[in-house]
Amino acid sequence: MGIQNILFILVLLVAIYFFVVSLKRISQNIKRGRNKEISDSKPRRWNTMFRVAFGQSKMMVKPIPGILHFIIYASFILINIEVVEILIDGIFGTHRILSFAGGFYNFLIAFFEILAFLSLIAALAFLWRRNVMNISRFKSPDLKGWPFLDANIILFFELVLMSAIILMNASDLKLQNLDAPGFHHVGYFPVAQYLVGFLPDNISTLLIIERTTWWIHIIGILIFLNYIPFSKHLHLFLAFPNTYYSNLSPLGKLDNLQSVTDEVKLMLDPNADPFAAPAPDANAEPVKFGVEDVSDLSWKNLLDGYTCSECGRCTAMCPANLTGKKLSPREILMSVRDRTEVWGKSFKNENKEEPDKKVLLDNYISQEELWACNTCNACTDACPINIDPLKVILDMRRFLVLEQSKIPAELATMFNNIENNGAPWQFSQADRLNWRDES
Repeated sequence: MGIQNILFILVLLVAIYFFVVSLKRISQNIKRGRNKEISDSKPRRWNTMFRVAFGQSKMMVKPIPGILHFIIYASFILINIEVVEILIDGIFGTHRILSFAGGFYNFLIAFFEILAFLSLIAALAFLWRRNVMNISRFKSPDLKGWPFLDANIILFFELVLMSAIILMNASDLKLQNLDAPGFHHVGYFPVAQYLVGFLPDNISTLLIIERTTWWIHIIGILIFLNYIPFSKHLHLFLAFPNTYYSNLSPLGKLDNLQSVTDEVKLMLDPNADPFAAPAPDANAEPVKFGVEDVSDLSWKNLLDGYTCSECGRCTAMCPANLTGKKLSPREILMSVRDRTEVWGKSFKNENKEEPDKKVLLDNYISQEELWACNTCNACTDACPINIDPLKVILDMRRFLVLEQSKIPAELATMFNNIENNGAPWQFSQADRLNWRDES
């Protein structure tokens, strides 16, 4: 084992360590959300996951970006099979260790190379779309700064990684053609073969090019691996569990607060004894109606926040946003994720500390945004990975109404009518059915 192999092993172990630390941090933050039991309809959930996350079905609503995205997505999954060979070669100092597979190996190398070339084209197309074409959903204020830079960094990584692997193959092929020591004739390179003529004939120079691009490719992958937990590209991993646990109920069906439901049942049951329930635990945390901070959200809501790819399709379809209101469903999810990160840092050895005096409501998400939503579910329907921003919005509204009695004046009249008349209109209960006599 040479110095290069030892250095490679050290770099690999360091990269894996920091990646695991990042994943552990995110996993702990999500698990700190309130418990939510999701165990129903397993066959339907598996179907949803394979169709939406793996099959990219909702991305194909817009065919051109959908196909380009599928190419990059497929390259991320499939080309990483070749990374297995690179890892083995890097650890043991071998060269194309899996080439014993013969014709099948040649087919795989050719397939990976074509996919890498198509990924290059797709990445360039996405860079053009984001930076040159005037696409409104990429120009919204909530995507300025880091989100805009993050998207470009990811595409830059794609360009570097795919260029490195093609140039590595080209130099490898020329070294094979020159019968360089250690470079036996293996693989079929349908793209790299066209670059061979541009490379020097000097074996020493070719070895430097081949090793440099090899290192660039594998180091680039390890850097990108550790960049993902801090990037919108985290959806590469989380889209699968998020779609599996996505809401299968019809859009528009609202859930009830269990505490309110239990209270109503108690009121409507003539045989119920309100004093039969056990006395409340004096040390128990008081029941809170709705959501004030991320600590009130379920683990699924927090998973939604981390899974958001910031594509902007939800905001682009939001009628409130389109009519100039402040609401952006995408920014709601980004705020949940940002607040979760801050909240997670308040834990040390599982004991909560007091990080700041801020909460999700008002400090991250304004009441104006919450009341701008008309609950049409366009955002949830448009999301390519079944994220549900509406759930967060509604639960935060519930907190405003039930805990703080803060409601817009337009709704106050309706609530009073429901309380007094049993209907949203200003008619007494005795007159509620008079409309039948007029028909």
